[in-house]
Amino acid sequence: MEPGEALERIADLLQRVRNQRPKVLAFRRAAEAIRDIPLVELRALADAGRLTDLPGIGSSSATVITEALAGKTPTYLENLTVDTEPPTDLAAPVRTMLRGDLHLHSDWSDGGASIEAMARTASELGHEYLALTDHSPLVRVANGLDARRLEQQLETLAAVNQELAPFRVLAGMEVDIRDDGSLDMDDALLSRLDVVVASVHSKLDMEPAAMTRRMVAALTSPHVDILGHCTGRLVVGKGRPESRFDAEDVFAAAAHHDKAIEVNSRPERLDPPRRLLRIVDDSGAKISIDSDAHATWQLDWQSYGCHRVAEIGVPVARIVNSWPVDELLAWTASHASA
Repeated sequence: MEPGEALERIADLLQRVRNQRPKVLAFRRAAEAIRDIPLVELRALADAGRLTDLPGIGSSSATVITEALAGKTPTYLENLTVDTEPPTDLAAPVRTMLRGDLHLHSDWSDGGASIEAMARTASELGHEYLALTDHSPLVRVANGLDARRLEQQLETLAAVNQELAPFRVLAGMEVDIRDDGSLDMDDALLSRLDVVVASVHSKLDMEPAAMTRRMVAALTSPHVDILGHCTGRLVVGKGRPESRFDAEDVFAAAAHHDKAIEVNSRPERLDPPRRLLRIVDDSGAKISIDSDAHATWQLDWQSYGCHRVAEIGVPVARIVNSWPVDELLAWTASHASA
């Protein structure tokens, strides 16, 4: 692993697994600082103990660079690394059926890669489309898009799609669900999007009855297609407990309104838990197996969700991102006209 790659990988892991933004920025600056420096020059600086003479290189990033130059996996990276391989081969049959990914982020919000880079990687993984779902403005820490920036992004998507055709980048957003179940974006703009993932990011410890009303209200919106990471849990590091709500009521509402429940494949989320995924299956609601990727290499995390879906035995026909793009778009358009 080359030094720049190690620094970028550490930044990616810190960004979402540990959510330490200052360190993320520091490691990204370090990667940028050495991007155009030949390895022979980096080795000379490392041997002389002078890597920290470079602007943007601190003691931690200097150690990472030195260990990578020595052919080692940097200790900092080893301590952060989450296994990115699916736990068994059970995932493979479901993964081969997926045509796209409907929840991921770019550097327009809190992702680490451009729209084009995410799209090209998705295409290399065998996808036919992806939905770009950067955050809405309420998630300030994630650099959420306000109405003006979303308008600009829609213009950018038109150019990207022209360049990457026949691959499709669908216009989308991960829109925040406010306390009362309303959505954190103007209805007129939401109506222009192909895919809307609605997620709870605040007051995750709300009382169960109120959280249930909050989620059900969002699912009744004609703009919402998918309920994202429904419990909000984190299962690595310090972790975060699940939000409490009436799962049967929420998933029944999704089935009634023909919406999907997301199977979030991020290893630190794996949301919903197995016991709730069984309730999703029993409800008849559709599902979307998504990576929630914030970097190109995280797009392959869908295998985690595929493994869980295969365990439960959810019929492939109910997995919305196994559908051809025209069928998917007809489904999302039907919500607006319901």
